[in-house]
Amino acid sequence: MIRKPRAANYDWITLGIYFSLIIIGWLSIYSVTYSQNINRDLFDLSVPITKQSLYIGIALILFFISQWIDEKFWHTFAYIIYGFGIFLLLIVLLFGVEVKGAKAWLNVGGLSLQPAEIAKFGTALALSSYLSYFKTNLKQLNYQLISFGIIFAPVFFILLQPDAGSALTFLSFFILLFIEGLNEFYYLIIVLFFAVFIFSFLFPIPFILLGLLILSLLLCWYYFRPFKFQWIIFLLFISGLIGLNYIIPLYQVLLIAGALLFVSLIYLWKSKEERLSLIVAFGFGILALFSYTSINFFNGLEPHQQERIKVWLTPSQCDPRGSLYNILQSKVAIGAGGFFGKGYLNGNMTKLKFVPEQSTDFIFSSIGEEQGFLGSLTVIILFFILIFRIILMSQRSEKKFFSNYALCVAGLLFIHVLINIGMTMGLVPIIGIPLPFISKGGSALIGFSLMIGVLLKMQRKA
Repeated sequence: MIRKPRAANYDWITLGIYFSLIIIGWLSIYSVTYSQNINRDLFDLSVPITKQSLYIGIALILFFISQWIDEKFWHTFAYIIYGFGIFLLLIVLLFGVEVKGAKAWLNVGGLSLQPAEIAKFGTALALSSYLSYFKTNLKQLNYQLISFGIIFAPVFFILLQPDAGSALTFLSFFILLFIEGLNEFYYLIIVLFFAVFIFSFLFPIPFILLGLLILSLLLCWYYFRPFKFQWIIFLLFISGLIGLNYIIPLYQVLLIAGALLFVSLIYLWKSKEERLSLIVAFGFGILALFSYTSINFFNGLEPHQQERIKVWLTPSQCDPRGSLYNILQSKVAIGAGGFFGKGYLNGNMTKLKFVPEQSTDFIFSSIGEEQGFLGSLTVIILFFILIFRIILMSQRSEKKFFSNYALCVAGLLFIHVLINIGMTMGLVPIIGIPLPFISKGGSALIGFSLMIGVLLKMQRKA
């Protein structure tokens, strides 16, 4: 199954972006760790840039090896590679090294390996292989459960480490399931529960209940369409309902909205829409109950996870020298760069180590300080083009396995970039997800290099 790669039909643009991001990452890590390397042996693995150079070498070797392997190999052995990833997740629970409370790393010859990154590659292959089987139909429950099992099996072991950040990235595989026809009702449920959880921190419970009542009424009106200009009338009605809050007590507004919902549900039931009526009633009840119990869910999280959510949603209530420190320093570093940046190796925030984890989770803040808005935008554009080209590969391919695999890779890249860059600017919670090809560390670099290598190899035959 070894074939010599040919230049024909090779995606040189994607390859160029891949190498460009690796070079940007190496330069950024060198800048962040520059002061630590003075008068140090460059062949000493305790020097961060030396170890990163070794990781880059390993990643490139695996990348080029993947170019010599027949594309059919990955389809044939997808489940075996997936099983190997699960095996590594079991091994790390038994023999792993605990770092910052998570037993997520294996020490191999003085180098650290995070099996979760390998498991992402295996999961992408296994899910792509399963969904490419001609009998797979995501409209049927049994196929849905198997697909969920492929995704959540590694998530289960990762949460035992515990590493919620890495587990969260596996949700990107639901992008592929959605495109393959998974009922959008699942996604609506997830979004609604997430929204209620977030709003419970920002608004009093009665306001959340009013929002749920309005949403339920909206669903009812959408289906039985009582008037020709229903949306105009509905918006006027909602505006009036909200305006009542300034005239009468909120609990009376809730009673009025609740009565209207009850009447609407009865109307739906008599209109032979029993299923929709039950779904709306059950959904409202569950979400209303969750709005009251979300605080209990929050209290069940680890203390550091609670602090990260508070920093994201209620930063004004957090300690600037405590849990809020990372975000504040990251924003200051990015803002200090201005439009053109302070120049390579000239970042004061970078040199003086004001931003914790600046070579890993917060490396984008270093780019923002030294290269400014222009450099930061360049990195974002490179990622955008990379993801866009991978999606185009998927759309143009007639091979189902490759099309599915490309969407898996694009989804993983998207969620990594979105969360990593978002958290450096305070737009999403601090989760601890590396920026692909740029953050210091070998596991993510090796994992994504394998994904891109296999993708480019299969693309030539797609």
